[in-house]
Amino acid sequence: MKVSSIALTGVVSVFTVNQLMVLLHAFSLQSQGYILPSGTIKKSQMKMNQFHRTYMSVSPMEETESSSSSSNNRMKMSREHMQRTNQENKMSSSNKDNTSAINNSISEAEIHRTGRSRHEIENELASGRILEDGPVIDFGSIKDTSSKAERALAQAREDYLAAVHSKGKHAVKLGFAGDGNSRLMGINDEVVVEVGREVGAFVKDETMVQSCAAYLRSRATKGMFQEIPDAPMVSQEEMKSMDVSALERLLQEAYEESGIVTEAFAKTFYLGTQLLPTPAQRAIWAIYVWCRRTDEIVDAPRKPEDVDMLTDLSAWEIRLENLFRYGMVEDVLDLPLLDCKIKYPNLPIEPFVDMVRGMLMDIPDLGQDRYETFEELHLYCYRVAGTVGLMSMPVFGCATGYTEEEAKEPALSLGVAFQLTNILRDVGEDAVKRGRVYLPREDMENFGVTEEQIFAQRLDDNYIAMMKFQIERARMYYDRALRGVPMLSPESRLPVQSSLDCYGKILDKIEENGYDSLTKRAYVSKWEKLATIPFSWYRTLDISK
Repeated sequence: MKVSSIALTGVVSVFTVNQLMVLLHAFSLQSQGYILPSGTIKKSQMKMNQFHRTYMSVSPMEETESSSSSSNNRMKMSREHMQRTNQENKMSSSNKDNTSAINNSISEAEIHRTGRSRHEIENELASGRILEDGPVIDFGSIKDTSSKAERALAQAREDYLAAVHSKGKHAVKLGFAGDGNSRLMGINDEVVVEVGREVGAFVKDETMVQSCAAYLRSRATKGMFQEIPDAPMVSQEEMKSMDVSALERLLQEAYEESGIVTEAFAKTFYLGTQLLPTPAQRAIWAIYVWCRRTDEIVDAPRKPEDVDMLTDLSAWEIRLENLFRYGMVEDVLDLPLLDCKIKYPNLPIEPFVDMVRGMLMDIPDLGQDRYETFEELHLYCYRVAGTVGLMSMPVFGCATGYTEEEAKEPALSLGVAFQLTNILRDVGEDAVKRGRVYLPREDMENFGVTEEQIFAQRLDDNYIAMMKFQIERARMYYDRALRGVPMLSPESRLPVQSSLDCYGKILDKIEENGYDSLTKRAYVSKWEKLATIPFSWYRTLDISK
């Protein structure tokens, strides 16, 4: 895709310039160690209103090399290197002997650590739907119920429901053990340390949480939720007697808590949400916190006194189903997601369920830590990252003349691009710290790269050539995602465009590091990200035209 040169010269409206200046101020404060309380951005923006009009004159941008022709040429060169490598490997018997020796040095268990059989992997891949006859596959709602992971999760679900039936829901222990107090699901020591305190501790009366949920359900469109089984109906008189202002305050506090958790774990992402209108900003926080808690349930280390992970995950999935079906909540952090579902009725449950499947893929003995082909990796990228794009689409909204179905392919492309970027950035770290190699084995073999080499963190020409090929593939997905920016509502374009531009810079950093993602970490500083935002803003103007 060709990015045309544009002269960044002209008069800019006070509102948009103020947004950029406010974000600059926020980054400055944060880099100095200040914690930004809720409302800081809005208060800073009020101070900026003294500027009636701002003029900006910037040198024209150089035309980038991300055109389809140059991209194709680089990928062609990578493939030629791959073909040469294959020919050399076939011609050299000594290479064969070396490869055999290397493979023998890796234990059989290390090579075949996947808990997914070839049959179940192929079943799921065959069910994917190719979008627009292109390289993006929609794996929505696809799962092999006969797989080892699904059977293990189903058994955990059955055991949990049996325990609830026998003992009562409140007698069944879930979640991580705290300091003697009950913690919210998905909140562990790591989360408490990052946030700086227990999460959700502001709730003093749990009945208020349920009253707030009943209040929110009363505002939902008729037919959105089914009646809660065996639950007493809340009469109109009871609804009228509720202290609505107190319930609204509780919901506001729950949203603020979600914002605090989001900022603690994703500072740059959190600041990016400041560019969204308040309802969308808060909805994205709610979605992020659900994803964060899901990730903690699966990936966080567990103590002997903690509940089994699959028990927690099965109970978590049941909670999700109950929220979308009945509007039920279990704790205060469920309230923002319930409110989000009510405000954005098109918010589907499917990507949330699919993300749980993605988490299963990272579980030792049940999932995968090796991927034979890119198609297998594509499925993983969809589940852990593409799903976030589908969750966010109803919140971002579509521009006039576009539908969510049309915007799906670019949204999934962005998820794949982001996850591929993470994988390419963390090759050495994933191998050494987690024992995982996400790079497709097929690609590694074609370029003459071995697992032993990756675990030894040994950089050579073969690895560099393979990384060039992988980076071009990731950029192809960024190019496809770029097509979706004009499909978004105008107020959502800048946050998405800026995240696309900033995250794409990680690939530039890998190149600057000599393609060494084995011992070096590609890092884009806050100021580099901030400097990208004005250019991202101008691109949204150019795109909208």
